[in-house]
Amino acid sequence: MVSFGERLREERERLSLTQAQFGQLAQVTKKTQMLYESGERSPKADYMTAIASSGVDVQYLLTGERTVRHSESANGDLPGCSVEPFEVPMMGENLAAVPMYDIEAAAGDGRSLEAEEVETTIYFPGEQLAAQGLDPAHVVGVKVRGDSMDGTLADGDWVLVDRSQREPKPEGVFLLLVHGERRIKRVQRVAGGAWLLISDNDHYQPELIKPEDMKDVAILGRCEIRIGRVS
Repeated sequence: MVSFGERLREERERLSLTQAQFGQLAQVTKKTQMLYESGERSPKADYMTAIASSGVDVQYLLTGERTVRHSESANGDLPGCSVEPFEVPMMGENLAAVPMYDIEAAAGDGRSLEAEEVETTIYFPGEQLAAQGLDPAHVVGVKVRGDSMDGTLADGDWVLVDRSQREPKPEGVFLLLVHGERRIKRVQRVAGGAWLLISDNDHYQPELIKPEDMKDVAILGRCEIRIGRVS
């Protein structure tokens, strides 16, 4: 059976990159890349997300099954037909299925995402999520919309959200429901029990949520891992 490291080397060679060049995609050294390819060390989720945005077939790395692309489709799918790049027909025993939602499309007024339509599913090695302190059973992905978190999260990025973390302590970036609208903001406690919702883009002013308005605000989870293009 072909190992993960062998598939990683195969993908690197497919892209005609040296180990040093490939390592630069995810900001690791040539030595670290060599260890990944030899199977002496396993990469973490941030490495996988970085190389995914550079043309690497992450599905193949994780499962041994190639992603179906329009140009490779055996049934002659027409241009414009949607193929979800990370969807696999069967989940390996060590893979965790993470449902991915578009928070703009998810326009319902409920306090959870479960009733919304799943845009796609990405499969992550369960042990890698665990290494990041995440329980796969509590992880969902959401697509970032807008530029209010520029500098941290860009429009179109995906972010993995830990739904088990619903208290703004420690302070961090959270997926919130604010007056029926889902937002991603930095949350900070202030005197008197109020919350300050902060955008990392300086063009947006912080929003103060007073204690009497807390009934209209709910934390849906803490944003933990960004999946986006390397700029």
